[in-house]
Amino acid sequence: MSAKEANTPLDIAIVNEAEVPDTLPVMPLKNFVLFPRMIAPLIVMTEQSKKLVKKLSDSKPHFIASLQRKEEIDEAQLTQDDIHRTGCVARMIKTIHFPDGSTHLLVEGLSRCSLKTLNTKKDYPTAKYRMIKDAEDTSVETEALARNASEKFQQIITLSPNLPDELAVAVFNMDTPSQLSDLLATNLPVPVEICQNLLAENRSGHRLKILMEFLNREFQIQKLGNQIQSKVNETFTKTQREIFLREQLKTIQKELGEDDVQASELLELEKSLEKSKLPKEARAAADKELQRLKAIPPASPEYGVIRTYLDVLAELPWNHSTEDHLDILAAEKILNQDHYGLEKVKDRILEYLSVLKLKKDMKGPILCLAGPPGVGKTSLGKSVARALGREFVRMSLGGMHDEAEIRGHRRTYIGAMPGRIIESLRRCGTNNPVFMLDEIDKVGSDFRGDPASALLEVLDPEQNTSFNDHYLDVDFDLSKVLFITTANVLHTIPSPLRDRMEIIRISGYTLQEKVNIARRYLVPKAIKAHGLKRPQIKFTADALGAISSGYTAEAGVRNLERQIATVCRKVARDVAEGKTRPVEITERKIKGFLGPVKVDKDVAEREAMPGIVTGLAWTPYGGDILFIEATRMAGKGGLILTGSLGNVMKESARAALSYLRANAATFKIDETLFSRSDIHIHVPAGATPKDGPSAGVAIALAILSMLQNKPVRPDLAMTGEISLRGRVLPIGGLKEKVLAASRAGIKYIMLPEKNKIDLNEIPTDVKKKLTFKTVKSVDQALRYALKISKEKGE
Repeated sequence: MSAKEANTPLDIAIVNEAEVPDTLPVMPLKNFVLFPRMIAPLIVMTEQSKKLVKKLSDSKPHFIASLQRKEEIDEAQLTQDDIHRTGCVARMIKTIHFPDGSTHLLVEGLSRCSLKTLNTKKDYPTAKYRMIKDAEDTSVETEALARNASEKFQQIITLSPNLPDELAVAVFNMDTPSQLSDLLATNLPVPVEICQNLLAENRSGHRLKILMEFLNREFQIQKLGNQIQSKVNETFTKTQREIFLREQLKTIQKELGEDDVQASELLELEKSLEKSKLPKEARAAADKELQRLKAIPPASPEYGVIRTYLDVLAELPWNHSTEDHLDILAAEKILNQDHYGLEKVKDRILEYLSVLKLKKDMKGPILCLAGPPGVGKTSLGKSVARALGREFVRMSLGGMHDEAEIRGHRRTYIGAMPGRIIESLRRCGTNNPVFMLDEIDKVGSDFRGDPASALLEVLDPEQNTSFNDHYLDVDFDLSKVLFITTANVLHTIPSPLRDRMEIIRISGYTLQEKVNIARRYLVPKAIKAHGLKRPQIKFTADALGAISSGYTAEAGVRNLERQIATVCRKVARDVAEGKTRPVEITERKIKGFLGPVKVDKDVAEREAMPGIVTGLAWTPYGGDILFIEATRMAGKGGLILTGSLGNVMKESARAALSYLRANAATFKIDETLFSRSDIHIHVPAGATPKDGPSAGVAIALAILSMLQNKPVRPDLAMTGEISLRGRVLPIGGLKEKVLAASRAGIKYIMLPEKNKIDLNEIPTDVKKKLTFKTVKSVDQALRYALKISKEKGE
C-alpha cells in the first residue's frame, strides 16, 4: 500500500468512538504515514489489501492505517513485529478500480490509535486498538511556536511552486497547535521515520519543536532555489534579448542596403586564410573551424575562441621567408663592425652562409654560444641577423618552468594561446628569422612540465620540420629558422638537449681586446648616451687599460662599460655647469674620476711564504685565481679542510696528502711528522663555494712547501688533477684560467702535459707575457715549482 499524491487538509469533526467497532482491519502502508484530519489517496496493489477493501462498506468504512517497519517485506509474510503499534484510524471515502488491476482509495484520517492486539492469521491483519487523544498544550511557548510555524510555512507556500495557494488559507484557519502540526507534517519533506515518531507523539508542543527544524531548512532551500532560478531566467532572458536585437539589426541593415557586419568579417577572414597559403593539413583544419564559425551566433563564447584560432592560422608565415644576403665579404664586414674578436663564431656563421649559397634548401644549424656574462653572446645574434638580412627574434628562457610556454596551451582551456615560439614567428612575419634562445642553461622544471624536454623537438633539425604546437594542433616547419642559444655553463643543460647543439665556447677578453672594444664601441656609445660630443671628451688607450685592470675583474666588458659611463657622467656635469674646455682622460686622471684602485692584481709583488701557492679556477663568469694555504699543528694525523670546499675538491686534498705520505722518503720528509701533526688546508674567500679536481697539484705543492719550509714564488700559478700514482691528469677551461692569470699579473703557469694542445687557443699577446711548463707527474711538478722558486729567492 502506497500514497499517490500529496495530502489535502479537511475540516473533520472529532470522531465518535461509539460509531467505530472495537476491532478493525489493519492496512499496512509502505513509506507513508497517514495523519488525523487529512485526506489522502492510496493505491492498493496487494491481494490482502484488496480483500480488505472488499470487506469495507458504506456502513463499515473504518480501518487502521499503520506503517510497515521494513518496506521490502511482502504483505503476505507480515508478522506482529513488522507493523508499528501506533497508527491512524481512517475512513474510506471512495474506491476506484483500474484496468491494470490496481485499486485507488480516497481515505481520511480520523484519530491516532495504539494497537493492543494484532492478528495476522486471517486474509488480512486485524487489531484491537485504543484511541489516542491529543494532549493540547495552552502554554505561551506552544502558542509562540504555533504562530512562528504558521508564518514560516506560509512563506514556504509563497516560494514553492509545488504547494497550492489554498494551503495557506487552511493553515490560517487551523484552530489548535495539534491540527497545525499534523498539517505541517503531512506537507513538509519529513523522513518517514520522523513522521512515524510525530504520529506516536500526542503532545502538540513537542511535535512543533521537531517540525521547526524542517520548516527552517525547507525555507532556506526554497529561498536559495528561487535565487538560482531567478539568475538563470535573467541570463536566459538577456541572451534571448541579444539574439532578438541582432536579428532586428540584420533586418534594418538589409533594408538600408548595408552589408552584414558578420558576413563581411567572415569573408575577410576567408580571404586572409586564402592569402596565407596554408599547407594541406592546416587548410583542412581552418576550413573545418570556419564552417563551425558560420553556424555559431556571434554572442556565443565559442565564437571568439574559434575566431582567434583562425586569426592565428591566417597570420602565421607558413610560406613567407626573407631573402638572405649571401654576399660573404659583406657579411664578414658587418660582423667585424659590430664585434671585436670572436673569430670562431664569425667563421662558423660565414661557413653557414657559404654552404647556404651553394645549397638553398640547407637546414639551419643549432648553435650554442657558451661563455661568461658580458662577452657579447646576445648582441652577436643581432649582428648575425643583420649580416644575413633576416628578422631577429629573442626569447629569454631564464626561469621558465611551464612546458606550455614552448608548446602552447590546448584550446580546451580558457585563455589558451600559442607557445612563445609560434607567437614570435607570428609577430616577426617570416619563417626564417634568426631566433635567439637566451639563457638556455637556466631553464627549470616543476609540476607544469619540463620546458627543456619540449625544446628537444624544436632544436633537432630532423624533427623540427613538423613542430606541433598544442594550440595550433597542426604541424609547422621550423627547419628554416636559424636557432642560436646562449649559456653561461653547460653542465646544467640536459645531455639530450646539449647533444642537439653545436657548442661554440666564447672565453673572456684579454686586456688588449678590452681596450680595443672600449675604444671602438663602448666609449662612442657612452658619449652619445650622456649627451656629449666627441671633442668634449677623449679617452687615451692607457686610461682604458687602467680602468679595465684596476677597476674591473671580469671576463666580459659590462663593468668596464659602467666605469666608462661613470667618467662620462662626471664630465657631463662639468659641461652642464658651463665648463667648455675639452677633457682628456689619461691614466693619471683616472683616480680623480673613479677613486682608488679597487682591484689589486699585482700578485707578483706579494711576499713568498711557505705553505701558500697560487691555483687557477674556472667559474661561470670566466677564470679566476685562488690561493691555497696549508699549515700544521700538533695532533694525531688529522686533515682539516675549510673554505667552502665541495666534495670533489676535498677528495683532491686527501689524494694529495696520501701521495705525499706514500712518497715521504722521496721528498725527504720525516714520516712520523704526519702521525704527530694535524694538517689544515684553507682556501680563502670562504663564503664562495669551490669545487672541482683541478686544484690537486696546487694542494700537493702547498702541503710540501709547508712541510719543507720552502716558499713558492707567488707569480707561479698551476692547475691539474692528480692521481694516487702521481700522474697529472688534464683539466678543462684552460683558456679562461690563463686569461685570469694574465690579468692577475702571473708570469709562470704550470699545466698538465695533455693540455698542451689547448695552448693554441690562447691569444698570442697573452702567450708572450707568460712562461708555460707542462708536466706529466706530480713529482715533476713539485720539483719544478720548488726549483724556480729557489731561483727567484737567490
